[in-house]
Amino acid sequence: MLEPKKIKYRKVHRGNRKGMAKGGTEVSFGSYGLKAMESGWVTARQIEATRISISRRVRKLGRMWIRIFPDKPITKKPMETRMGKGKGSPEYWVANVKPGRVLFEVEGIPKEVAQEAFRIAGNKLAIKTKLVSKRGLDEG
Repeated sequence: MLEPKKIKYRKVHRGNRKGMAKGGTEVSFGSYGLKAMESGWVTARQIEATRISISRRVRKLGRMWIRIFPDKPITKKPMETRMGKGKGSPEYWVANVKPGRVLFEVEGIPKEVAQEAFRIAGNKLAIKTKLVSKRGLDEG
């Protein structure tokens, strides 16, 4: 699973998930992309599950890119622990995703295969997504 090798701070604030994505809104590398339609946290486990489901559809025909990285640690206190005594220890990693962000891209496969791959991949994520294509390709 994805996680940073080295970080500046072990624990971070929750932050805000308001607003639109600032960058990464265009399909840059491949022909088709999976775009986020709402904001949320995408965990490293969800990214891995999505990667596996897309690569099963793409096989050796095409190529895939992951455009997000889980760089935010989420902490959790142990069960049945009383209040206080500081913040919990980091449990898992998430990528903060805002609407308009391209999450995954594929290339070298027909549109129907890409649609099917991204439909199944979208079910692995906790946010709504849609298929987008490169500007030069048919609008979709």
